[in-house]
Amino acid sequence: MTAAPEQDARGGRGAPEPDPPWALLAELTHGCPLRCAYCSNPVELAGRSGELTAAEWADVFRQAAELGVVQSHLSGGEPLLRRDLTEIVAGAVAAEIHTQLVTSGVGLHGKRLAALVGAGLHSVQLSVQHADPRAALRIAGVRAFAAKERAARLIRAAGLPLGLNAVLHRANLDALDALVELGISWGADRIELANTQFYGWALRNRDALLPDRAQVARARERVERWRRRLEGRMELVWVAPDYVDGIAKPCMGGWGARSLTVTPDGTVLPCPAAADLVGPAAPNVRRHQLAWIWRESDAFTRYRGDAWMSDTCRGCALRTVDFGGCRCQAYALTGDAARTDPACHRSPDHAMVRALVDGADATAQAPPDYVYRAHTTGPAPR
Repeated sequence: MTAAPEQDARGGRGAPEPDPPWALLAELTHGCPLRCAYCSNPVELAGRSGELTAAEWADVFRQAAELGVVQSHLSGGEPLLRRDLTEIVAGAVAAEIHTQLVTSGVGLHGKRLAALVGAGLHSVQLSVQHADPRAALRIAGVRAFAAKERAARLIRAAGLPLGLNAVLHRANLDALDALVELGISWGADRIELANTQFYGWALRNRDALLPDRAQVARARERVERWRRRLEGRMELVWVAPDYVDGIAKPCMGGWGARSLTVTPDGTVLPCPAAADLVGPAAPNVRRHQLAWIWRESDAFTRYRGDAWMSDTCRGCALRTVDFGGCRCQAYALTGDAARTDPACHRSPDHAMVRALVDGADATAQAPPDYVYRAHTTGPAPR
């Protein structure tokens, strides 16, 4: 792959002054008890020995609030692996930031949840791989369905809003009805059906995960039927499969436009998938203030505005709608983050994505053969 372009080569210094961010993804750890084939975390995970402490996270939340952030997802990996998670939640709440725990549910028990609620936790998003425990085991690589079911009961008993997230792919798209029914039975307030985004580890498993066009069409019809049935009762979110649709997804509302991601070791990124694109020069909260990172760092200014865009994107009426598509995907597929996202049907590189979907159509009945992550649940330093 070619190196990511320099800031002045793409006009980053001439990018418009950004609005304040409103969201922070706090990746507290990359450790996880699951081994999901669709994991979008980087192939090379941050080690537990380098994780930010609870005190450092409190300072991150304070700076984020001063910058304008009002909401934070406390994510991972599995944030419940942090023994100081209650202190981390308290630090975010002290900064007056709304907190949502994003969890597999593995390791959540009544006493732990009570402590988190006592610290001010506002809501929980619970992941689920399939409505069938055996199929869920194959996708996650470990037996976790019962723990998720127990976690859902605890969350509802605690009175917290519950969101259910299912990452969709070839092995569970045809179970969409069962997934929605599962969310209803578990008392979810919101269900997010997110088609797999092919970054990090998921990119390694793309051939096994990528659905065929007929699967996607059937699933989309079912989503619309469920939306009509659940209107006014439950929010049902469908994150579109851009490979299949041929329509570029908006790049986080524009690069460095709405949110920040802070990784376990304090690296700050414009989006969760940007580690490889930004590279080793990525800013870090241990060296820089968030305000400087947001407003001035090369990592955040490089693709703001449209000066960096290729002629394909700059001349397109959708450039203020999809912002040229996903920079991380363009980089992952072509080696050049400034190219038009190959998922877009107008991209000169779209043929590579179309060929992948054609291949998925040709092997629609083939069982997936996953490469699982190694277990990453080692203890954090005391």
